[in-house]
Amino acid sequence: MTRRRRGQAVHGWVCLDKGYEVGSTEAVGKVRRLFDAARAGHAGTLDPLATGILPIALGEATKTVPFLMDAEKVYRFSIRWGVSTATQDAEGEVTARSDVRPSPEAVARALTTFIGQIEQVPPVFSAIRVDGRRAYDLARDGETVELRARPVMIHEGAVTVAPDPDHVEITVRTGKGVYIRSLARDLAADLGAEGHVSALRRERVGPFGLDRAMTLDFLADLVHSGRASEGLLPVATALDDIPDLAVTEQDAFSLRQGRPIVLLPRQVETLRARLREGSRIVSVSRDGTLVALCQLRAGRLEPDRVFNLS
Repeated sequence: MTRRRRGQAVHGWVCLDKGYEVGSTEAVGKVRRLFDAARAGHAGTLDPLATGILPIALGEATKTVPFLMDAEKVYRFSIRWGVSTATQDAEGEVTARSDVRPSPEAVARALTTFIGQIEQVPPVFSAIRVDGRRAYDLARDGETVELRARPVMIHEGAVTVAPDPDHVEITVRTGKGVYIRSLARDLAADLGAEGHVSALRRERVGPFGLDRAMTLDFLADLVHSGRASEGLLPVATALDDIPDLAVTEQDAFSLRQGRPIVLLPRQVETLRARLREGSRIVSVSRDGTLVALCQLRAGRLEPDRVFNLS
């Protein structure tokens, strides 16, 4: 019996500029096959009707995905006034119509009330699980879905352009878990209007921005021309806000074996000054290669995740 091929040991991040009508899982599968990678995952789902940044982790980079899930994100989206839909985007059935067309100035004023920590109810058509089933599956089956409001953070937002009375474009910088479709729904409600998201583009996820992004077609050209490595960012890219410590070869060996290392007092002091509030996580490298993610405790670094990188 022939053993199934499992793929290559490819490690790194792909900053994908996801195209329209491509699902996040589908995009991950295409990137994994392009690189013939044994493992792949993504940091933050992007709706099929949305475009933009979808960070995809290959190989050992999958161990750093949790550190990107809380990253700030930047979205640019358009609201089409006059029509609300069941899904709050252009794909859903029309649920209401209105002749109200809020001015850009009115939208900007209303948007200020959504800046900061707010309570937001996710869209009924979302991947949130309710009694073991996805909310969108329940909604498609005609069942009534009630989702609880949850606290989310919107750091800033602004009206960027209003090309015509039927549309307004908004850019926001958000924390984890913000639904842009819900924001558009709630803005419309505050303005006494009907509206839905007609276009959505994610421009940044933490350190991954459009300046680093590549489309599937561009990646395919790189791979087929033998330049696949040019499409990969280092595994440590997702750890840009975590303090890094360079160690000796002996300490790197100890950490790879699962053993803690003892730090000098000055090293402890420097790391504590750079740690995020409430965090103990430190990134450790040797000659520029990521070795481990460690917990700083009592003057020692205890390995939490060890990386097998050459």
